Amino acid sequence: MARIGLLGGSFNPAHRGHRHVSLAAIAALGLDELWWLVSPGNPLKDGAKDMAPFEVRLASATFMARRARIRASDFERVAGTRYTIDTVRALKQRFPDDRFIWLLGGDTLPNFHKWRDWRGLAAELPIAVIRRPGYDSLAHAARAMGWLGRFVRPSSQAKQWTEWSAPAIIFLRLPPDATSATAIRAQIPNWHRRAFRSHQRSLLTGLPLSARRPLDRTSR
Repeated sequence: MARIGLLGGSFNPAHRGHRHVSLAAIAALGLDELWWLVSPGNPLKDGAKDMAPFEVRLASATFMARRARIRASDFERVAGTRYTIDTVRALKQRFPDDRFIWLLGGDTLPNFHKWRDWRGLAAELPIAVIRRPGYDSLAHAARAMGWLGRFVRPSSQAKQWTEWSAPAIIFLRLPPDATSATAIRAQIPNWHRRAFRSHQRSLLTGLPLSARRPLDRTSR
């Protein structure tokens, strides 16, 4: 049994904040791997004018996930799923021996009730909420918490999540990172039309350029 965290998103682009919080979540939850599920299209962001092509977003996630227990995955595109509930069910069917936990940003929790069959999703697997600076009060006051609140687990049990029965939700207080994809797009509006030049790599990763690894796909 592998302990796998799932983080879905547009990754427009993937950046050092994604990597920072993912590595912290891997340690806090005792994960074997964390999969970045790069979305072909977010139903809540349809029509966004600044959304880069899928292939470029996947490439940015692959680059950012290098040399870590993080996989940048095109599973949603391959499986043809559009909503998270369908993606999770497809993953559980394909990998029945593994255990999954969904990572949800604290800035996303206030809109969680808008997700398709969000209660059904919460019943499929545990949810770990990742703190985002400035969103603590909004996250705890989220409409969905009116139902999810009865299933909150103490943070001291973070590594025991595979023993829980869903619904179960835990709030992780990980070291924050204020890096924002929105801010990156504001600084480099056409980031997806240009190669990963040195100043862009520095902005996205905070690290010097190093060898890239081949594209990882969820194909175990």
